[in-house]
Amino acid sequence: MTGILPILRRELTSLWVTPLAWVLTTVFLVLQGASYYLVVRHLSTSPELGVDAGPVQAYFGQSVFLLLSLLLLCPALSMRVFAEERRSGTIEALLTAPVTPLAVVLGKYLAVLATYVLMWSPTVLYVVILRDTGVIDWPVVGTSYLGVIGIGAGYLALGVLMSSLTRSQLVAFLLTVGIEFGLFILGIGEYVFEPGSLLDASMHVSVFTQMDELSKGVVDLRRLVFDGSLVALPLFVTVRVVESWRWG
Repeated sequence: MTGILPILRRELTSLWVTPLAWVLTTVFLVLQGASYYLVVRHLSTSPELGVDAGPVQAYFGQSVFLLLSLLLLCPALSMRVFAEERRSGTIEALLTAPVTPLAVVLGKYLAVLATYVLMWSPTVLYVVILRDTGVIDWPVVGTSYLGVIGIGAGYLALGVLMSSLTRSQLVAFLLTVGIEFGLFILGIGEYVFEPGSLLDASMHVSVFTQMDELSKGVVDLRRLVFDGSLVALPLFVTVRVVESWRWG
């Protein structure tokens, strides 16, 4: 496991010295700010809608726009992790360094995850701005952020895996979007399928249900286990892919 911190620092530097992270952060915050503003404005003009759901719950639990933004943000953050190194040839120097494939994968993954969390951190101000309008239930705010971080962590792990399978950032981006969109559509099946195994599977992977529950402060351990599995399995496969490069 030695070598994770150097890889983490290297990848963070690589992300933030290029325009990619700055552009993504700017666009993301502008879009999320506009989305939150529209939610608050809608609730203020239709008070009856806010009886059971405040702005925070509506933003995290009922905004399709928030979930759709993750379908593009996570692939954009993770697409260059391995693909760019393989394209430029710098991966050879990394593979000959005294670090294990596991350290390489975890270091790179933690870098994009840290960047993802950092991009979300300014949105806490959206909640702080409303503190004078009523009581803020901070535990519910915490579970809401747990949801977006859990979903994002799984999506980023898928993106890291796709990036390791190709030399093209665009191909990695499209593959990740395709898989994530497939999971997204499968989750919509909870509103379509009749009671049975398909409905159960759809409800289990549905980001809609997960965010709706967490935005109300309801923490279902099954959701967290699914998010953890969506992180662990792609990273495990990615480690095997990186190991194959050393022997190939």
